[in-house]
Amino acid sequence: MFDIPLSALEVAMVQAGARAVDTLRDTAAFAQGVERLGYDRIWYAEHHHSPAIGAFPPVVLSAHAAASTSVIRLGSGGVLAPNHAPLTLAEQFGTLAALHQGRIDLGVGRGPGTFDEATARALRRGAGPATDAEYEGDVAAILSFLVDEVALDPLPEPWLLASSTAGAALAARLGLPVAVAHHIRPENTQPVLERYRANFTPSRWCDVPRVLVCVETVCAETEEEAAWRVGPMDVVKAGLLKGQSEIPFPTPADAATHPFTAAERQALAAFRTQQAVGTPETVLHRLSRLAKATGADELMLTTPVYDLRDRLRSYELVTKHSGTTTAP
Repeated sequence: MFDIPLSALEVAMVQAGARAVDTLRDTAAFAQGVERLGYDRIWYAEHHHSPAIGAFPPVVLSAHAAASTSVIRLGSGGVLAPNHAPLTLAEQFGTLAALHQGRIDLGVGRGPGTFDEATARALRRGAGPATDAEYEGDVAAILSFLVDEVALDPLPEPWLLASSTAGAALAARLGLPVAVAHHIRPENTQPVLERYRANFTPSRWCDVPRVLVCVETVCAETEEEAAWRVGPMDVVKAGLLKGQSEIPFPTPADAATHPFTAAERQALAAFRTQQAVGTPETVLHRLSRLAKATGADELMLTTPVYDLRDRLRSYELVTKHSGTTTAP
């Protein structure tokens, strides 16, 4: 039995040969599927100007999914504070929380959500990247506006996303639960958690340190099938290693013929050892090991595979073999 809650991160990959509207259609089916499987929450990530990931606002996806589900929590993982006015975020997520009581999260992050400099500047109305002070001020303003301006009941549950010790320190200082991006920078996970727990200050939002760890998880009946399904994301990651952000999300068949260099294969293999890819036995072992090593209160699984059915099957296998499923 797996004894901590499991959640899902929806990245909304746009499949090669598909339209963005097809991805949007799949997000509702995905939300309904993981709700049936008993997952605690779904978060939506903010991305821009990417051929592999849809530029769909987390607040819109959360509202859409909330209308077609009944109990699963929904929200941003995350909405990127430098790209938005703090009052606007407070109003949007505060309204959602009032409409869907007890089901809305507001996960806030810092990154621009794009590797394209022109897009990043457009999001910031021509301004450059946010400084540490500006980001901290934005997060503090969002929290203040939630309480003093929005003042609806209940408020969304705020989280701070962190992949660095600076983000961990801010979450600790503000007394927020922290979501650690182990699926992006696994080498930073332990330093982030050490900084967060050592400096945590209780707040109205959180009495004690609270940790969610996000991990890339691809589960299949065989190791070969899991490797086949993870292939498209490997192609995207290999492009990022070369500084190429405009890499489409290929089919598994195309990914299987991709000419990876020896250095890329080595980097991808090293990354995969920190994630949870393989058979149910392998995946549950790695998830359990990660939960124990981090002391996480919750694990969030991100499963960037090509086909919606394969993606849901991965989530189904995890719950089936972990004993956490509540599906009929």
